[in-house]
Amino acid sequence: MLSRFIFLCLLASATPIFAQQPYAPGTPEPVSEMARLELPATFESAPPPELPASVSRDTEGRTTVRAIRLLAPLRVDGNLDEDIYRTVTPISDYIQAEPQPGAPATEKTEAWISFDEENIYVSVRASESQPERMIVNEMRRDSSSVWQNENFQFSFDTFYDRRNSVMFQFNPIGGRMDGQVTNESSLNTDWNPIWRLSVHRVEGGWTAEAAVPFKSLRFKPGQTQIWGFQARRINRWKNETSYLTNLPPGSSLNGYTRVSRYATMVGLEVPSGSRALDLKPYVTSNSTTDLTATPAVRNRIGKDFGFDAKYGVTQNLTADFTYNTDFAQVEADEQQVNLTRFNLFFPEKREFFLENQGLFNFAVSGGGNFNNLQNDTPSLFYSRSIGLDGGRQVPLDVGGRMSGRVGAYSVGLMNIQSGEVNALGIPSANFGVARIKRDILRRSSVGLLYTRRAPQGQGAGETYGVDGSLAFFQNLYINTYWARAHTPGVNTDDTSYRGQLNYNGDRYAMQIERLAVGDNFTPQMGFVRRDNFTKDRVFLRFSPRPKRMKAVRKFTYLVSANYFENGAGQKESLERNFEFSAEFQTSDKIQFQWEPNFELLTAPFEIAKGVTIPQGGYDIGTFTAQLQIGQQRMASGTWSLETGSFYGGTRTALAYTTGRVKMGQHLAVEPGLSINRVALPWGDFTAQLISARTTYAVTPLMFVSSLMQYNSSNNSLSTNVRLRWEYQPGSELFVVYDDSRDTLRPGLPGLQNRAIVFKINRLFRF
Repeated sequence: MLSRFIFLCLLASATPIFAQQPYAPGTPEPVSEMARLELPATFESAPPPELPASVSRDTEGRTTVRAIRLLAPLRVDGNLDEDIYRTVTPISDYIQAEPQPGAPATEKTEAWISFDEENIYVSVRASESQPERMIVNEMRRDSSSVWQNENFQFSFDTFYDRRNSVMFQFNPIGGRMDGQVTNESSLNTDWNPIWRLSVHRVEGGWTAEAAVPFKSLRFKPGQTQIWGFQARRINRWKNETSYLTNLPPGSSLNGYTRVSRYATMVGLEVPSGSRALDLKPYVTSNSTTDLTATPAVRNRIGKDFGFDAKYGVTQNLTADFTYNTDFAQVEADEQQVNLTRFNLFFPEKREFFLENQGLFNFAVSGGGNFNNLQNDTPSLFYSRSIGLDGGRQVPLDVGGRMSGRVGAYSVGLMNIQSGEVNALGIPSANFGVARIKRDILRRSSVGLLYTRRAPQGQGAGETYGVDGSLAFFQNLYINTYWARAHTPGVNTDDTSYRGQLNYNGDRYAMQIERLAVGDNFTPQMGFVRRDNFTKDRVFLRFSPRPKRMKAVRKFTYLVSANYFENGAGQKESLERNFEFSAEFQTSDKIQFQWEPNFELLTAPFEIAKGVTIPQGGYDIGTFTAQLQIGQQRMASGTWSLETGSFYGGTRTALAYTTGRVKMGQHLAVEPGLSINRVALPWGDFTAQLISARTTYAVTPLMFVSSLMQYNSSNNSLSTNVRLRWEYQPGSELFVVYDDSRDTLRPGLPGLQNRAIVFKINRLFRF
């Protein structure tokens, strides 16, 4: 009897253990457990939502959302069938930014934020009243055309500094992109963290689930976190943009950069103390032909290896290391027609220099550039000065970088050693960069930048400067900097400075600027479009939204003037711009522009081969008519026609830019055209640039693209073909073909150089 009693007692005590089952995927923590929140005494937002609600708003327009802890990881399959979607009320009631700022969104959007020990999840249900009209035709990752599809975007302000954020965006067929926002202004879309996504088409709309590992993010120390959060929904077929929070009129697609207007996210707990280590080795093999070399090279076989490493020094400070860096997979530059006497700017495309790029930017204007298409502000740090010399590739032997946050400071350190190229007479060099920024007030910052280049020969120098961006009220900014570029043996006229006042509202905008660049201001690691000048700039814009014209979203009336004076006190340039445009509800746009300019040439200027313009003063007047066709259409792009006087003669130009012809979800062609016919007393010429980019996306993570370009200025036909396959998160296979041909030879264009590259890398995350 006693033994039977003991057996029953043991059985009773063991029953809960035997009966306990693993939690189903997506099971939220019980409401009674989730109700505990640790909030600072200085918490300023709407009260945390009462569960099962996950969003609350107050009378001042502030929004608070709640992240829900999961007892078991979410099954990321795009199907919203887990418990959390039944037991927690979603984040909804989005607000239009366009076309009717402040009005409720016309389509329902529901979102959930949840997390476990490894990931933070964002799930969305996007309802569509007319799903057959949805515009969805871009599958390739990181394509800018994802913006022109039906899509959903979420952003995290992980340091809750109300200035910087990371964003994630996707459409109903899995096309996605990501990026970093710095100081509520610049966006770096080349940041590529590891995250998972699954989308699913359902009756009446589409659903999606995204999982972002905590190891892919940087945030403050401490387990309990408060972040900023923003969500955006684009109904492209309606040309409607809506956000979780109410934004100022005119925010439109760029409202996600208004980090200070994000909702406050509470309830989040992050893993403690884990320092991620990412190791990414690569191997490559190539075949190279160069018939312009002496002696000529034909089908030379090469191979190489190297690696990149990333280590989380702290939760908010990251160290990067690269050895024998290889950029063979980078797409070729898009060529440009240059009919000016100033330098052309080409964007950086190499991955190592792109992450945290915004931190190293100097003198970035808060409030936008106000249609100043020719940016005369020098760049103190231009990363293309590393590893490239006159368009020739220079090997990078080793490099390191540390970047992140330390309290109210953003810090960045970089040091890279390049190898020498004896055949080209290029010596090895060391490149060092140091950047620090301090947040002040609510949305302002000041910073310091120092760069140093130390080659074994010509080109040594160091540059240092201080910059500041001060934000007041809602749309008022003061931007300023002072910098010096010191070159050994040169001690005069080597500074640059700027003072700029910006107001950039929806209806009105204004800019006043004073900019000066010395004759000897030559930062060895920077970019200077033009030097030896002072510029005074005035810009005014009036953009009313007509209420009685349903087809027109906004008119714009714009006038600006740039007055340049050279170091000798002479008027060197006068650039004036009078512009009218109408933006339609369909996202199409027409624009008319008149530019009566003056240009003083203090020395002869060779504008084309065999055509030299003598020194003297010239009146240049250009009239431009432009038609912009919305990118959501089957065939989109911008057509422009320019005509007018040009250096004592005439110029007529026809251009087709940002062109795109979509052929379903997988195939797209992006043509480009620029034809300039110039008739001058000293000679006539025609400059032509024709390009075509073709992309075939096999899946969202695998595509083939080609870029063909014909440039009459150098009589070249170039081809670049790339296969990119992300065969597992963070690991890629590339196959690249490049060639360049001379079009002056009779018959088929003669080959000048050619390269075929195979490259594979593998990410190991510890």
